[in-house]
Amino acid sequence: MAELMTTSLVALDADLGRDKDDVIAALASLVTEAGRADDVEQLRADLRAREAKSATGMKDGIAIPHCRSAAVTEPTLVFARLAPAVDFGAKDGPADLVFLIAAPDGAGNAHLQILAKLARSLVKPAFTDALRAAAGPDEVVAIVRDVVAPPADTPEQPVAAPAPATVRRLVAVTSCPTGIAHTYMAAEALEAAAARAGVEIAVEPQGSAGGKPLPQATIDAADAVIFSADVGVRDRARFAGKPVVSTGVKRPIDDGDAVIAEALRAAADPAAARVERGAGSADAAPTSSGSRGGDVRRVLMTGVSYMIPFVAAGGLLIALAFLLGGYEIALGSTYHGESVNTAQHIVLNNSLFSLPDPHAYDLGSAELVRSPLLTYLGALLMVLGGAAFGFLVPALAGYIAYAIADRPGIAPGFVMGAISLVVGAGFLGGIVGGVLAGLVARWVAGRPVPVWARGLMPVLVIPLVATLTTGFVMLAILAQPLRSLMDAMNHGLANMSGGSAIILGVLLGMMMAFDMGGPLNKVAYSFATAGLSAAGAATDAPQLKIMAAVMLGGMVPPLALALATAVRPRLFTTPERENGKAAWALGASFITEGAIPFAAADPLRVIPAIVLGSGVTGGLSEAFGVSLRAPHGGIFVLFAVDGILGFAVALAAGVLVAAATVIVLKSLGRSAAATPVPTTASV
Repeated sequence: MAELMTTSLVALDADLGRDKDDVIAALASLVTEAGRADDVEQLRADLRAREAKSATGMKDGIAIPHCRSAAVTEPTLVFARLAPAVDFGAKDGPADLVFLIAAPDGAGNAHLQILAKLARSLVKPAFTDALRAAAGPDEVVAIVRDVVAPPADTPEQPVAAPAPATVRRLVAVTSCPTGIAHTYMAAEALEAAAARAGVEIAVEPQGSAGGKPLPQATIDAADAVIFSADVGVRDRARFAGKPVVSTGVKRPIDDGDAVIAEALRAAADPAAARVERGAGSADAAPTSSGSRGGDVRRVLMTGVSYMIPFVAAGGLLIALAFLLGGYEIALGSTYHGESVNTAQHIVLNNSLFSLPDPHAYDLGSAELVRSPLLTYLGALLMVLGGAAFGFLVPALAGYIAYAIADRPGIAPGFVMGAISLVVGAGFLGGIVGGVLAGLVARWVAGRPVPVWARGLMPVLVIPLVATLTTGFVMLAILAQPLRSLMDAMNHGLANMSGGSAIILGVLLGMMMAFDMGGPLNKVAYSFATAGLSAAGAATDAPQLKIMAAVMLGGMVPPLALALATAVRPRLFTTPERENGKAAWALGASFITEGAIPFAAADPLRVIPAIVLGSGVTGGLSEAFGVSLRAPHGGIFVLFAVDGILGFAVALAAGVLVAAATVIVLKSLGRSAAATPVPTTASV
């Protein structure tokens, strides 16, 4: 455990650059040079991706950049005492103490517990003061070891006697996306603030290191609960009925005293918000964002995120089916005078030990021309892909309802998704049915019931009432309007050709580039992936062309900026040139977020350029009739592309346009801040 940090991973009074990207790059190099990571570029990219989600700068001059990365071979701590200090996004100024925490994707629980101990210590002044006063790397390593070393044979502490009734009690849950640092720092900050206020608090960090859930007796005795979470709070039903304060994970770290005071006010206020009864699951949806628009987006994106694995599995399986069995495998045929579904009939009536005769199936003007083995394998994959596609709308509706009402909403949501398919309302019906099911389930869950009936609510009463009520509304009232709207949409897409299709491609491409993974990007992507369910096994559906335009448009920004940094490196800072190297792989893999570091540093020049390039690519993709059955993967799913030449030309054109535009804009008006540090490698 002591080898988590060594003296080679300590840099004292070091000048590692003028911004946080420079510092992160330098510290990632230390990790790699120490033999604890095998791909420095991947590690840097993962650290920057985590940094892009939220700044890791803390108050009092501390920063904790951290990530999980496949490039990391063993859990590692790197410490730097910076001179000069560097801005990591903290409100009170730059950081002079930086801990880089790098954990492998499959880090063991014991090591994660040590990282959690370190994170808790970072909010203690005595620990940081000692680091600032340390005379050498050996002293730093000793200070850290004292904090993170597990106690030897520590006897179990007896349970403390209940405090007097006059003592105010709080409970809290902390949780951040990676579960490595902020989760435990927030827990420590809340405990310290509660001690200053003379309040008892029990905190449950829901981090990567695991943790023991709070005893139900402790929760029942609490006056209020604090949810300090940027992701879902697990098993929220345990806190049902308690006054609640919901906040992000960083607020307690910055101002724990205010959070504790707010919780005490909520405990004394009969009208305060409370944890809803009936809410709870093994992986609860995040708490309200505080804005209606944010909540709507969260609900819809929850449904889409759970739907995408079905899209990916079904789409790729069908693409492989076409590769092996040919497009004819999806067509209906006659078999000895009987109309059959070709793929299903082959699978149900044949096996690897009794292969089909392709010539026995009459497809009219087409015929199955593959070998019996390839025909059978193609049919097998077609049936599997079709089965996966059958879950798209139910999964969308079920998890939209889940995002609203938690676990009790899943069953009625899935049923409404299935009903939407029955009445022909498609994914629009799934969205509407999921929202209705979630709202009804949430309303039923909030009804007061006798104590003896509470156990029946989430497993019987809520699903039954919500399914019956929402099902009646869907079938008796909304089925016809939703089906008509879906038919009109599909008819419009099917008839979209020429200029109108190109305009749609341009618009979708621009949306993919504008905010690089933000709301507009997600709207375009969700529109494309939801359309794949309507395409089914069709080979020329317009939805497949929309998917191609969206994915190509999303690949352009990172690739264009990677090209620009290679062609004109003097226009970019050293960190941007390093990002450019990683952006090649990110863009090729359809990870639009690879362009975020460039846009964040110079938005007025970068964003217009990539929007223009992606718009060109989206329009050309539609003009060339490129279609794509896979919802993700970039160049790694070329087997799922119909029109590979058009795919390549559209992508190359957009990348060249965007790269040329950003080079021109930077050349015409470079700011001093964008001028790179001269290096011998510059050309």
